Amino acid sequence: MLVTATRIHNGKQWLPEGTVIEVADNGIIAGIYDGPGREDNVHRYEGIICPGFVNAHCHLELSHMKGKVPEGTGLVPFLKQVALTRNNYTEEQKATARHRAFRDMSDNGIVAVGDIANTADTLDLRAQDKIHFHSFVEAIGFTEHPQQQFEYAASVYNSFAEQILAARQLRQSIIPHAPYSVSQPLFNLIDKFDEHALLSIHNQESRAEDEYYLVKKGPVGDLLQTVGIDDTFFLPSGKSSLQTYLQWLSPGHPMMFVHNTYTTRADIEVAQTLLKNIYWCLCPNANMYIESTLPDITMLMQECNTICIGTDSLSSNHQLSVLAELQTIKRHYTAVEWEDLLRWGTFNGALALQMDNIVGSIEIGKEPGLLLISDLSSDKAITVLY
Repeated sequence: MLVTATRIHNGKQWLPEGTVIEVADNGIIAGIYDGPGREDNVHRYEGIICPGFVNAHCHLELSHMKGKVPEGTGLVPFLKQVALTRNNYTEEQKATARHRAFRDMSDNGIVAVGDIANTADTLDLRAQDKIHFHSFVEAIGFTEHPQQQFEYAASVYNSFAEQILAARQLRQSIIPHAPYSVSQPLFNLIDKFDEHALLSIHNQESRAEDEYYLVKKGPVGDLLQTVGIDDTFFLPSGKSSLQTYLQWLSPGHPMMFVHNTYTTRADIEVAQTLLKNIYWCLCPNANMYIESTLPDITMLMQECNTICIGTDSLSSNHQLSVLAELQTIKRHYTAVEWEDLLRWGTFNGALALQMDNIVGSIEIGKEPGLLLISDLSSDKAITVLY
């Protein structure tokens, strides 16, 4: 089939007006042509055609928490409520919410996801073979002796690693949850498990995180006490969290930093010095839901070109829509062009998840999915063409 639209974004940039895309029956891009001479057989659409979106950071297993935590609490109170209530639901309630969220995500044009996993609950979603998955299995343990916590994460990882499907990519890695929930010994265990694994980490989502690493004061200590953790072993480094924990990881890791609400220019410079392959994932609607603020996106754009987009979870968001995340950025940073925003939501996300050989851009031989966006101001204006 031959298709064209008012505008076409190939995941990297706008294509010339009149470009025609040939799509095979299996969804693979078979050709990209200049428009003249092909008018008779082309399906023409009003709006924007772009590749399927890549949700680089999501928590599908928290879908049953939608609307359960009030907005604007700040990160530490939010985390306390999630930790204390996430298991107060039946398995049926969790599964129903999880499958509903997965369908909505697919309907919103998302073709690949970096999904955070604390359990093997999302095996059933991966088994549907509809969306490419990288399951980031979180290791959590702020303790001097975290072997038991790491072994639990390894058991979840093994459950995912045993799952093989024909159509979609299924990958997994063991990752640190966040600097305030993973001790240096646990960072070391994660690092040694696979020194080249793709890692993701909740990074500098709250000022309290850096405060804890700088002087060991503030709300993070209260959070640890609430969940019964003795942090007397921890000594503050006098540096930001990012500048501290990166010293505990091998430089061969591709790395995705998530949220980055309070990340500074100096932090970015340190990260780009220590690691060769890094991405900065923004989840703006979750930032607004929890902390009522956004990262310094202008500064991020000045320092790097590897921004990608995540939705976080329904415990901190009203929907799982990459387009809705891009719209929030556009409202608050009006100078950011849609050419850049669409690249963040497609190609950059595919690069971050190491799936750019299949999705993220409209290129011959790839199967990126094709979306029609009739109105960039409405997150409901998405039609999945392929």
